[in-house]
Amino acid sequence: MEYSGPLLSESPCSLFNSMNLPPDKVRILRQYDNEKKWELICDQERFQVKNPPHTYIQKLRGFLDPAVTRKKFRRRVQESTQVLRELEISLRTNHIGWVREFLNEENQGLDVLVEYLSFAQYAVTSNTLPSRRTLKNSRLVCKKDDVHVCIMCLRAIMNYQYGFNMVMSHPHAVNEIALSLNNKNPRTKALVLELLAAVCLVRGGHEIILAAFDHFKEVCSETQRFEKLMEYFKNEDNNIDFMVACMQFINIVVHSVEDMNFRVHLQYDFTKLALDEYLEHTESDKLQVQIQAYLDNLFDVGTLLEDAETKNAALERVEELEESISHLTDKLLDTENEAMSKIVELEKQLMQKNKELDSVRAVYRDASSQVHSLRRIVREKDETIQRQSKLEKKIHELEHCIDFISLLLSCAVPNGPSAASAPPPPPPPPPPPPPPGHAVELSTPLPPPPPPVAPPLPGCGTPTVIFNSGLTAVKIKKPIKTKFRMPVFNWVALKPNQINGTVFNEIDDERILEDLNVDEFEDMFKTKAQGPSVDMTMSKQKAPQKGPNKVSLLEANRAKNLAITLRKAGKSPEEICKAIQTFDLRTMPLDFVECLMRFMPTESEVKVLRQYERERRPLAELTDEDRFMMLFSKIERLPQRMTIMAFMGNFSDSVQMLTPQLHAIIAASVSIKSSQKLKKILEIILALGNYMNSSKRGAVYGFKLQSLDLLLETKSTDRKQTLLHYIANVVREKYPAVSMFYNELHYVEKAAAVSLENVLLDVRELQRGMDLTRREYSMHGHNSLLKDFIHHNETRLKKLQDDARIAQDAFDDAVKYFGESAKTMPPSVYFPVFVRFVKAYRQADEENEQRKRQEQLMMEKLLEQEAMMEEQEDQQSPSHKGKRQQQELIAELRKRQGKDSRHVYEGKDGAIEDIITVLKTVPFTARSAKRGSRFFCDPAHSEDFHY
Repeated sequence: MEYSGPLLSESPCSLFNSMNLPPDKVRILRQYDNEKKWELICDQERFQVKNPPHTYIQKLRGFLDPAVTRKKFRRRVQESTQVLRELEISLRTNHIGWVREFLNEENQGLDVLVEYLSFAQYAVTSNTLPSRRTLKNSRLVCKKDDVHVCIMCLRAIMNYQYGFNMVMSHPHAVNEIALSLNNKNPRTKALVLELLAAVCLVRGGHEIILAAFDHFKEVCSETQRFEKLMEYFKNEDNNIDFMVACMQFINIVVHSVEDMNFRVHLQYDFTKLALDEYLEHTESDKLQVQIQAYLDNLFDVGTLLEDAETKNAALERVEELEESISHLTDKLLDTENEAMSKIVELEKQLMQKNKELDSVRAVYRDASSQVHSLRRIVREKDETIQRQSKLEKKIHELEHCIDFISLLLSCAVPNGPSAASAPPPPPPPPPPPPPPGHAVELSTPLPPPPPPVAPPLPGCGTPTVIFNSGLTAVKIKKPIKTKFRMPVFNWVALKPNQINGTVFNEIDDERILEDLNVDEFEDMFKTKAQGPSVDMTMSKQKAPQKGPNKVSLLEANRAKNLAITLRKAGKSPEEICKAIQTFDLRTMPLDFVECLMRFMPTESEVKVLRQYERERRPLAELTDEDRFMMLFSKIERLPQRMTIMAFMGNFSDSVQMLTPQLHAIIAASVSIKSSQKLKKILEIILALGNYMNSSKRGAVYGFKLQSLDLLLETKSTDRKQTLLHYIANVVREKYPAVSMFYNELHYVEKAAAVSLENVLLDVRELQRGMDLTRREYSMHGHNSLLKDFIHHNETRLKKLQDDARIAQDAFDDAVKYFGESAKTMPPSVYFPVFVRFVKAYRQADEENEQRKRQEQLMMEKLLEQEAMMEEQEDQQSPSHKGKRQQQELIAELRKRQGKDSRHVYEGKDGAIEDIITVLKTVPFTARSAKRGSRFFCDPAHSEDFHY
């Protein structure tokens, strides 16, 4: 069969528009081949509407014509139910354009439908009818299913957002739906209650439903709202579907409001109608689900009151616990400070003992060297004595031989000729050997030194290098050959001559590589990670200071501020000046002294005051401020006295503030230097860094601490984890005992917040203040306040100075131990390196564990999916799957055209049907808190059901 090109290009577009499909479904349909598109067109033609909207509207208006005769009305009413059924099917199955045409201003289908529904209920609901004929006609309609089908038509209209808004804004539509409860058919009542319950769950719908029942109360002459509803509920006990719908509606209309007080009010309305007593005697299993849902949502005011009282008691208990926690926190802080002080004292004792041990070791080394030299001298002396003894023995033997020969010669001389045959005398004995100290004076030159030893051949051993600076031998590291190109770890390496005495001289990174899976490491890291470091410099600018303005006596603003300050003190000028002369801080509080220091008389003010005195003008004419300044300026060494008073007042606070900072520096420095676990971590980092850099930069013997920050910048091939993540994983798998290394680093965070330079400066300022106080006391030895102050605080200052010296020494040792310089790396830079490293390490470790958990969950899901795949044995080709997807979409369209359960995809259409379907499946559960958005109001929840 051939398909016309223009027909296929135009028909699908109009077809897609009339189907009311979402864009994603339209895109799938557009990708179909011509055969599939033609099949869709044919299916759509099968379901084309038979009648336009105005056909049904004309017929309904004909039923409402009051001028028609009763006989003619009987003929017409026979087909009214069938007309309404066809209208309901058209509203439910036709495209949205047909529905909009039915509801437009020209046809006014909604008005006609509501008017017909009202007419069908005249005989039941109205006390005053237009005429007797209308009453009879209405009775004819009541006996048929027209009311039920009318409600279904309205339900189909309300399933569209456009139609729903029109029904809600119609002045009589919802009222007529509520009045349909008077219909005798229980099935119609159940349909009405289901629709009204769904409207309650739409924003603004609850108020409309309550207004409709208020109208119902007036029309039906109820004494109380919902009276007829409860009457039907109690009497229709043989129809379980109606009772379930009624119980569901009561549950929703009461408990779907957000205001809890209003909810209790609605509960009470039904309580007055004896709902609670009726529910207690109902035994239906199907109805029991809705009853239980209602009871679960019920607000028991007595229970709420008890809960409120319990909550108040709990809040009081919480306040008590919070206060207790505050006290415990303060106590913990005090305990921590005490513990830190004890740790610092122990560390100081340890440092002192270590120094003593070092001095003892030095003495021992000197003594050992002397003993060794003495033993060598004694041994050489013994050897010399032995040689001398042997030589003397030899001389004695030779002398004996000479005497013997001389005796023989004396006996042989008289014989004459025989004397001539005597042997010649022996040669003289050799001279004795020189003493050991003169061995170097031999004239024989020493042999030349041997040539230098050649370097070992490859594979014949690891050479060592001895530097000419007197350092210990350093093993030369072999370059590492990797399978892949590794990224460069941009650390700052230490030179070989810089590692002596540091932590890197005590670790062996090559041994670490033997424990690690370097193949996995190579596969994971293959790319370069650049981490440019930017050094920022900050410039400080000093604000210019204004010089004091010279005035006749006292400048106005200065006099005003001085008057305010003096009023705060509440003392006379004489009392204030006397307290300053005697250093009496009990009379003058510290804050007043510090305020008064801002009013030290300037040189110009002193001149003006002295000129006033020389003129012999009376002091009584001066204001209190001028008189005070006159007395104030006459105090001897006023600046020194004020400075000493400020120093005395601030001394205790300064010591209490500086001591914990120094203790933190000491404790953190010693703990970092003595941590064996941290040393192991650095060993692992050095091993992996050398493995990455060896083929490009060569192996190094150590690295700067700032290189620890670069561990986060070196990323794996897939960019999902960093080198620090890998190190954390290696530590947890290979060296689990080291994973909690940060527990050995004490008070590092506190030390990171300390500026040691400023602390030492403050200590020196305290020393200068104490020296100034001593000089002042030496000039006025009779002042008991200065004497007591010096006596009680000299020891405290000495202890603080000792702590400062120990903190400086401990920090210098810790910095040197890691190959750094205290000049270039102060505590404010040194300790934050470890703080950042510990934080980053812990985070990386946690991310590794989280990744493992996620991988485990994914693995379990994959195993489940594989098991399902094996059970289903569904391994079709992609083309087959695409064809099956097309068939499923076509089947869905056919299902939508032929069945009642219709899913509409335009905007938020279809929500009413979905709500009713959900309510039939799951009982309504009220929210204890405020509800979120409702249907037809919030685009973000167009596909979600919140009720």
